[in-house]
Amino acid sequence: MIDDQDEISLPRPALMTIRKAVANDIPQLVEMIGMLAAFHGDTSEASEEGLKRDLFGPAPWVTALVADAGAELLGYAMLAPLYRAQQGKRGMDLHHLFVREGHRNYGVGQHLIARARDFAKAAGCAYLSVSAATGNINAHRFYQQMEFSARPVTGMRYLQTLA
Repeated sequence: MIDDQDEISLPRPALMTIRKAVANDIPQLVEMIGMLAAFHGDTSEASEEGLKRDLFGPAPWVTALVADAGAELLGYAMLAPLYRAQQGKRGMDLHHLFVREGHRNYGVGQHLIARARDFAKAAGCAYLSVSAATGNINAHRFYQQMEFSARPVTGMRYLQTLA
């Protein structure tokens, strides 16, 4: 008979780790950005050089979190800072959330969002924002299940290309 003191507990190897992206992740990130763009009927213009600049350059512009399973990345979350001047509050935009086909509905996206929340809180942010295309009902449901509140879109957003 084995009593509690004789039990041996072995650590289970991690199936997936959520971590900040490193330079070696860039080729897979560019690939997944292209997959997300294709899902939305867009063409990706992302490049390894641009992503390296924006993630690791002298003035990093965005942060990428990755779901690492060892052999390949299962997905990623891309975060960009936001600010509500009238409220004096920092925020973080969950600009991209992507999980590879075949790995969806297993909690990868939930873990990426949980880590994104932790990252935003550690950066002094009061909120995490995300948007989803109007017709992407599955994304709407997912974000609501993850305790995001839908906010009405007010007004128009304008863009000016800088040359």
